Amino acid sequence: MDLSPNGIPEKFALKGLTFDDVLLLPAGSDFVPSEADTSSKVTRNVTVRVPLLSSAMDTVTEARMAIAMARQGGVGVLHRNLSIDDQAQQVDMVKRSEAGMITNPVTCAPHDTLREVDQMCGRYRISGLPVVDAEGVLVGIVTNRDMRWETDHSRPVREIMTPMPLVTAPVGVSADESLRLLRQHKIEKLPLVDEAGRLQGLITVKDFVKRDQYPLSTKDAGGRLVVAAAVGVGEDAYKRARTLVDAGCDILMVDTAHGHSLAVLEIVRRLKADTAAEVVGGNVATRAGAQALVDAGADGVKVGVGPGSICTTRVVAGVGVPQVTAIYEASLAARPAGVPVIGDGGVQYSGDIAKAIVAGADTVMLGSLLAGVEESPGDLIFINGKQFKSYRGMGSLGAMQSRGQAKSYSKDRYGQDDVLSDDKLVPQGIEGQVPFRGPLAAVAHQLVGGLRASMGFAGTRTIPELYERGRLVQITAAGLKESHPHDIQMTVEAPNYHSR
Repeated sequence: MDLSPNGIPEKFALKGLTFDDVLLLPAGSDFVPSEADTSSKVTRNVTVRVPLLSSAMDTVTEARMAIAMARQGGVGVLHRNLSIDDQAQQVDMVKRSEAGMITNPVTCAPHDTLREVDQMCGRYRISGLPVVDAEGVLVGIVTNRDMRWETDHSRPVREIMTPMPLVTAPVGVSADESLRLLRQHKIEKLPLVDEAGRLQGLITVKDFVKRDQYPLSTKDAGGRLVVAAAVGVGEDAYKRARTLVDAGCDILMVDTAHGHSLAVLEIVRRLKADTAAEVVGGNVATRAGAQALVDAGADGVKVGVGPGSICTTRVVAGVGVPQVTAIYEASLAARPAGVPVIGDGGVQYSGDIAKAIVAGADTVMLGSLLAGVEESPGDLIFINGKQFKSYRGMGSLGAMQSRGQAKSYSKDRYGQDDVLSDDKLVPQGIEGQVPFRGPLAAVAHQLVGGLRASMGFAGTRTIPELYERGRLVQITAAGLKESHPHDIQMTVEAPNYHSR
């Protein structure tokens, strides 16, 4: 414990500041905001073009959101309020959504029915499947075009598939040659086969279209979208993590409300020793907490205890650190070790992203700002003619309760996995709704545009420069009031500003 000058233990450790307490100081600039480079690091070895992550919450991030986030240049973190198999399937859906080459394509057998093939196409959002025999030899292909006019869905695939010979290519074919074959033969799928005719991979024309449509996409070395997933602590978490890595997960987020605990440090060490995935630990809000995770081998540190709009931890437990101070304190331990900091929670406007970065964050994790987008799994609600989406904290009763066969996997995040009766739970979050905000692409554009504007005002072309040279000024309540629109009745809302 810190000591005061007279040797008495200091009870008030430091001043706590959050985003509304500070502003970024303007500085000289020699470029326009559109020239700013928003690339940053999520972990030691994963770089993103846009420093945004979607929160691991069951009303924010499932496969659809994770795909959209990666395409926009960020990363989606799949929530863990799912069974192990269901969460692994979500990872698989993201990894299969886009690839330079699909190394383990979804296939069907000649005896499978059209109904079964249609269900697989719907599950993976694909338009057709290669058909292989029991030895893995390619015998044909079936597509939506083959099935469209069929009325008897009990028919076997072999009766309607396009049989061999098909246009194929050898394993290792170049991207340019693949595109040439697709164009020349006017086909959408190019199977890759070995000398024995066994299917080894698949290249689709959609991947080339997506590559051009989403140039900022966050991808792995194989050209697949990067995805992160949340895990807890203990033996079940270890089993979950190994299953997720086998499914292709790139980043494991050890996601708890109190990351400065022995159980978290142990699982971080174990996952670093036993898996090839990047491992992020959290959540912490102090320098000591961040240092403990760094010493445990974490590839990233997630910061935030209680700043979320639906979190009640600071009120129920009376614990937390205002987010700007928490990020700054954690960065004092993480940055010297080369470990990126993720600011998790508290961001209300695009300007807060820049403030978080100046304070020491490399990226920020967003919950409420993304819960209202089209790609989030929350339910759409109509209230007085306006559209909203449901949003709840993972510490809310709804997230922690088990109902019938629907088991909760969220209780242990708040140290309540041993609570057997739902009426004995002590929630640390609420349930509510947020305005529907349209597609993620439009929201991400405004958030990144605001960050670029911040970088222009600060005269910093890159995220590392923004951290190194950016300075914050503390403001008063009057300064905050002056910062927002005032002395006027707002009649038209801007897409990047909402009144409180």
